Amino acid sequence: MTDLSLGKSTIESINKKASWRDYYEMCKPRVVMMMIMTSLVGMFLAVPGMVSISVLVWGNLGIALVASAGAVINHLIDRRIDMVMQRTLKRPIPQGKVTPRQALIFAMLICLLGMLILIFLVNPLCGWLTLASFIGYAIIYTGYLKRATPQNIVIGGLSGAMPPLLGWSAVTGTVDPNGLLLVLIIFAWTPPHFWPLAIHRKKDYAKTDIPMLPVTHGDALTKLHSLLYTIIMVIVSILRFLTGMRGLPYLIVALVLGGGFLYHSIELMVGTNPAFAMKTFRFSIFYLLALFSALLIDHYI
Repeated sequence: MTDLSLGKSTIESINKKASWRDYYEMCKPRVVMMMIMTSLVGMFLAVPGMVSISVLVWGNLGIALVASAGAVINHLIDRRIDMVMQRTLKRPIPQGKVTPRQALIFAMLICLLGMLILIFLVNPLCGWLTLASFIGYAIIYTGYLKRATPQNIVIGGLSGAMPPLLGWSAVTGTVDPNGLLLVLIIFAWTPPHFWPLAIHRKKDYAKTDIPMLPVTHGDALTKLHSLLYTIIMVIVSILRFLTGMRGLPYLIVALVLGGGFLYHSIELMVGTNPAFAMKTFRFSIFYLLALFSALLIDHYI
């Protein structure tokens, strides 16, 4: 069996090269920025006018810090897996630039700072919901679900879908059905967003003990599941119009974007071009950003 651990002397010798960029990378900034975008939309949709500058700044800063802490814990728990996957081999911990102990201390510090900001400068409900999201992603999903079931991304997707509700609760101090519907959109979006990437990285995942759906059940079933969740996602996205919460401009955009996503999912299922998995993954990111932008624009029209 290949030893995936780094010797202490190796870590200490390489660790001198660590910089702020290594810690920044462990925070998964692009993922966190996307989460904050949906949190911002949740904040603005919660009120008819402008969000308080204090809540806007402190709320998103606190949410970003706790989300970043969850990302660092993800790096920490997955460090041995990262060493055998081509996509993650150059992360700071596998490279020995940051030790597991340093990563843990860093995660706990920024999580604590984020929680203090949310509880004392925003409101306690937002703080505790954000902590629940952190536990769901960093501990339950990364520590257990990811290795327990091929449906890991579906079950664990709830914690990653929380930012709009966190933004909503930061403004109102409540949990509202409108905020929960935003969570449901991202929850339904997560599987058809991630599974194309998992198909593209199937050989990498096969080297690990993570039971990703393409590895355990094959590409064909994964593509079918991705299409089914895309259909669910499109239905969920138009619920905001059907319940009277959004207007006709939003419905048009949601249907156009949903049609685009369905095209990509169908092409992924029936096509033979292996490059389409990443095309579908990239479109899914555009879809979410565009849909939430449409929600925001429609809100102020």
